[in-house]
Amino acid sequence: MNWPVMKYAVTQYPPLHFRTLCMVFGMVAMWFVARQMKVSLKVPREMWGRLALLCIPNMIGWHVFCILAVKELSSGRAAILGYTMPVWAVLSGLMFAHPVGRRGWVGLSLAMVAAMLLLSSEFAAIAGSPLGVVLMLIAAASWGFGTTLIRHYPLKLHALAFTHAMMPPTIIAMGLAGLWFEGANVGLPQGWSQWWPIFYNAFGVFAFCQVAWFSLAKSLPPVVSSLSIMIIPVVGVMSGSFFLGEVPHWPDFAALVLILGAMAVILVPRRKKAV
Repeated sequence: MNWPVMKYAVTQYPPLHFRTLCMVFGMVAMWFVARQMKVSLKVPREMWGRLALLCIPNMIGWHVFCILAVKELSSGRAAILGYTMPVWAVLSGLMFAHPVGRRGWVGLSLAMVAAMLLLSSEFAAIAGSPLGVVLMLIAAASWGFGTTLIRHYPLKLHALAFTHAMMPPTIIAMGLAGLWFEGANVGLPQGWSQWWPIFYNAFGVFAFCQVAWFSLAKSLPPVVSSLSIMIIPVVGVMSGSFFLGEVPHWPDFAALVLILGAMAVILVPRRKKAV
């Protein structure tokens, strides 16, 4: 549901400034939640280096490239491309000597065909944005790589503390990018139409969904945790059509089928042969 919300928000307010404010309020919301749950947010000094390593792909890479891509693409198309993440997570496993196998290569091929289909339609469209497609693929690859790193460099932290600790460097990176690309004279949001998406993201996305995702990513293998997001591109396309009046075209539906097929090939376990 957040894909059309983000798309609406970045038409009302500069995207990098928007995401920065979402994170600032989200960090405050996490602090209140942690206080109510009596969860310590303190991170031991010896974990700082590893936390910084995990923060770059999981938070900075994903959120910066994602929000820039959403401005250029329809919310449904951005969702389809963003959730190629499980494919990138499988490929990232190669760095840790995880064999991809035939199913992995089939899944990757399907995802790449989907990406090329959307990319070609963006080139063909008068107002298309191939840059948006590339940015979203970079965001998805960053997220997939980060998901693999979480399992290979585990930190014994509560998911709230884990997420909260990665917010400050992400806020700084996002804020600096906003100043560089959008200027320093943006000002604060004006009116409820600009504020409500910020609060929705702060409390719904960062204080709840982001923490829940990291809880899954920390406790489950990347392939298993990735299974939980398979339905999101479908929701992104349908909610964008319903709330924003976006009209999906045949490349969107074809790419959606290909992406879901790619994830199914990679994530659904094989049936054991009957003995």
